[in-house]
Amino acid sequence: MYDVVIIGGGPAGLTAALYNARARMKVIVLEQTKLGGQIVSTHEIANFPGSIRTPETETSGPELIARMTEQAKEFGAEIALRKEVSSLELSDTIKRVTCTDGTVYETYAVICANGAYPREIGCPGERELRGKGVSYCATCDGAFFEELEVYVIGGGNSAVEEAMFITSFARKVTLIQNLPHLTADAIAVEQAKANDKIEYVFNSVVECIEGDGMVEAMTIRNTQTGALTRIEADEDDGLFGIFVFIGAVPNTSVYEGLIALDEYGYMKTDEAMKTSVPGVFAAGDIRPKVLRQVVTAAGDGAVAAFSAQKYVEKIK
Repeated sequence: MYDVVIIGGGPAGLTAALYNARARMKVIVLEQTKLGGQIVSTHEIANFPGSIRTPETETSGPELIARMTEQAKEFGAEIALRKEVSSLELSDTIKRVTCTDGTVYETYAVICANGAYPREIGCPGERELRGKGVSYCATCDGAFFEELEVYVIGGGNSAVEEAMFITSFARKVTLIQNLPHLTADAIAVEQAKANDKIEYVFNSVVECIEGDGMVEAMTIRNTQTGALTRIEADEDDGLFGIFVFIGAVPNTSVYEGLIALDEYGYMKTDEAMKTSVPGVFAAGDIRPKVLRQVVTAAGDGAVAAFSAQKYVEKIK
């Protein structure tokens, strides 16, 4: 029996765990895979308060998550890995969270913080060549493309920042954006445009990806003219990389029919992170937001934990 069960071990979930543990509540974090969520694929955290880059050090996603985890555990939060939630019973005062391994956790409050996963292009060949030239993680796979050509799909902060990182390895990086301009913040755009390894193709989307075992070609379509352009790997290279950064899809399928979701599948909350179900709260990328970054996830986690604490205190 727990005071709070937190589903998801990213920045939002770990922050909530820290706050609830410091309040001397019995709290556990259930994580399906590994702690950190999308942040563990980020090579450098540059806009989280205190993450100052120096010649000697920089703050990476895995490093930040490791510190968050240790801090939460120091105050008594429990962490359980490989715990995929399969069903929930949320209508009663005592709620039940069931995992695929058969474990059932009873709790007074639930914080849903299981975030989102990378959005796919959705074109032919993408899934077949995933891990064979198609990637969603520059930190994981950037080094595989030493002195090769790489195409980054997207134009937001993630796409631009990861494109700059990939230039540490690749011979050339081309950003393919479906809009006539980049949507990343001004500083990121300035830095990218100052990098002579980065080129741009605007008003274009990927129609298909091809390759025999590895990515060898792709076709892009101009959204204004409809013209198709086939891009083939350099003859000497024989392959190229495609990194996709076009947003995320919320991990809310397990909550369908139980908690109110918006038209895009995100979990609706008020400013106190309360969902449509009493005693159930949401934090981080799983809810609608104008900015999806570590700092906003952590803020959500703190608010959700505080709201959960006040809820539990009233019913116990």
